[in-house]
Amino acid sequence: MTAYYWDAASLGHDTGDFVEGIPRLERLRPDRLGRLVPGLDHRPLRPHGAEGWVLRVHEKSHVERVRRACERGPGLVDNPDTPVGGPGSFAAALAAVDAALTAADAVAAGEAENAFCAVRPPGHHALPDYSMGFCLFGTISILARYLQERHGLRRLAIVDWDVHHGNGTQAVFWRDPDVFFASLHQYPLYPGTGAARERGEGPGEGTTLNIPLPAGTPVEAYLARFEGEVLPAVERHAPEAILLSAGFDAHRADPLGGLLLTEGAFARMTRELKEAAGRCCGGRIVSLLEGGYDLGALEASVAAHLLVLAG
Repeated sequence: MTAYYWDAASLGHDTGDFVEGIPRLERLRPDRLGRLVPGLDHRPLRPHGAEGWVLRVHEKSHVERVRRACERGPGLVDNPDTPVGGPGSFAAALAAVDAALTAADAVAAGEAENAFCAVRPPGHHALPDYSMGFCLFGTISILARYLQERHGLRRLAIVDWDVHHGNGTQAVFWRDPDVFFASLHQYPLYPGTGAARERGEGPGEGTTLNIPLPAGTPVEAYLARFEGEVLPAVERHAPEAILLSAGFDAHRADPLGGLLLTEGAFARMTRELKEAAGRCCGGRIVSLLEGGYDLGALEASVAAHLLVLAG
C-alpha cells in the first residue's frame, strides 16, 4: 500500500554537471530501485492543472519569471544556486507538483496508505516570490494547500529532515495555526535560517519547531531530538495527514552537509513516523524527495525509507 511516483519529466530538468542533476533521478528509476525494494508499486502521475495549484502558494509574477527563465534556455533563476536548463525545467517542476497531488489523492482516498514521490527539482527552499537553493516551486507547501482545499484535511504536520532548513516551507505557514512545521537541520549552514527561536507568528505562533544541530552531531543525539521533540509535537498537533520533506543529505556520505546519519537512521525515523501516523491520522503519509547528493547514499537511503513505508 505504498505508492511510488517517478516520472521521466524530472529528467528534463537538465542542470548539466551541477550537484542537483539528472543522475539523482536516474538512480531512482523504478526498474533500478525495484531491485532493492521488491514489489515496488510504481504508479503514473495524473495531470492536475498544476500551475493553478502553484498559484495557491506563489505569486503570479514569480511563476512568470520562472517560466521566462526556462524559455530562454540554460541560465539561472533569481539566485546563482538555482539553475534551469530550458523549457524542460519548467515542465519538470510542474510534473513534481502533479506527482505530489496524485499521491495526495491516493492517500486521501485510501488507495494507498502512504506514498513517496521521487521528483526534482526539490522545493522546500522556494519562497512565494523567490527561487533559491535548487528549488523553483514549494512542492510540499502546494501539496499541503491541495489537501486542505481539495480533500478537506485542514490540520497537517510537515516534517523536514533535510540537512538544510526548509525556509520556504516555514515562510508559507509562518502564521498558519493549522499546519505544524518541524525541521531538523545542520546549523549554521545554508540558507542561514532555522534558529530555535523561530516558532511562528501571530495565530501560527508555536506551530513551527526548529531543531538546529551542529556539524558532527552523533547519530544517537540526532535521533534523540527526533524522538523526544519532533514526534511528540507532531502527535500533539493531531494532524489529519503527515507530510515529509525527505532530504537524504544528512547522510554521512553527502558532500553538502556535515551530519552523520546512515540509511539505518532514516529507516528508524521512518518507522517511528509511520507508527505516529498510525496513531493520529490513519497512517496517512506523503513523502517528497528533497536533497541527497551522494548517489549511492541517496539510492540506499530511499530504498530503506521505502522498505519501512511498505512494511
